[in-house]
Amino acid sequence: MPEKKRILTGDRTTGKLHLGHYVGSLQSRVKLQEEYESFILLADIQALTTHFENPELLEHSIYEVAMDNLSVGLDPNKITLVQQSRIPAIGELTVFYSMLVTVNALRHNPTIKTEAANYGYSDMTYGFLGYPVSQSADITFCKANLVPVGEDQKPHMEMTRKIVRRFNELYGETLVEPDIMLSDCPRLMGLDGNAKMGKSLVNAVYLSDSADVVKTKVMSAVTDPSRIKKDDPGHPDICVVSKYHKIFNHGEYENICESCKKGAIGCVACKKALAGALNDLLEPFREKRAYYEAHRDEVRDIILTGSEKANRIGNETVKEVKEAMHIYIGD
Repeated sequence: MPEKKRILTGDRTTGKLHLGHYVGSLQSRVKLQEEYESFILLADIQALTTHFENPELLEHSIYEVAMDNLSVGLDPNKITLVQQSRIPAIGELTVFYSMLVTVNALRHNPTIKTEAANYGYSDMTYGFLGYPVSQSADITFCKANLVPVGEDQKPHMEMTRKIVRRFNELYGETLVEPDIMLSDCPRLMGLDGNAKMGKSLVNAVYLSDSADVVKTKVMSAVTDPSRIKKDDPGHPDICVVSKYHKIFNHGEYENICESCKKGAIGCVACKKALAGALNDLLEPFREKRAYYEAHRDEVRDIILTGSEKANRIGNETVKEVKEAMHIYIGD
């Protein structure tokens, strides 16, 4: 039987994961672990690009992000959970690849420009500007064949592919050029109506939120601003709660929309129905997460074991890269 192809994906360790992460990547990871050899990166180095002044958050978040991944159904016997900073090969490859990328190309990367604006950076650190180069090292240290990403990460992936092609042209076929797997799920809006659900925007439902917290958050969600009274006709096409029903309560979505348009269901009842659907989804995750929270040593062992495996692979890749560049003189 041929070996499975490899996937590299992961999350920055800047806090617990939310429903946006689940819709955008986590549910896909659970399916892909059956078909691919999956490497899930706990990207603590990349978290430093925006949170270097808050090390306590990063230390805590390594466990939180690991437990969120495990709670949704990722099997530690099928996937490799990797702490980015434990893989020296990533740092070495980042340095080598930086020789193949111009500062001008990084400055014009649309994702870098957007993120810099979002964080209010008038001047970028070397690490922030070089984020796409580091990401290229993440992907290639294990010679990933496929990388699932959202639309906003596509420019980073294109840069990775260019780096791989340039390296192979200069030094011979050494690296694997990864394919891009774009998410077909729409970006999940925040409960406040913001176009993006985000940790820093305080508009997210976290995978670890209790049932009561989920209900409280949903009941505060923005709805149709033109609907004043319960029996006023609603406009579900502009309602955040309706968009959530479409994703998380699909079987009832059409009925809810029709009832809303007729004024037959009020916003309170609509929100309660959504909270119920979300809690039905999240309850199994909470149960599994509770197990890992009570067995943090097991989580640590999963991370360390995965990182050790990744190190063996990364060290071999670096050796091949150095040989190709004619700077390896043996051990």
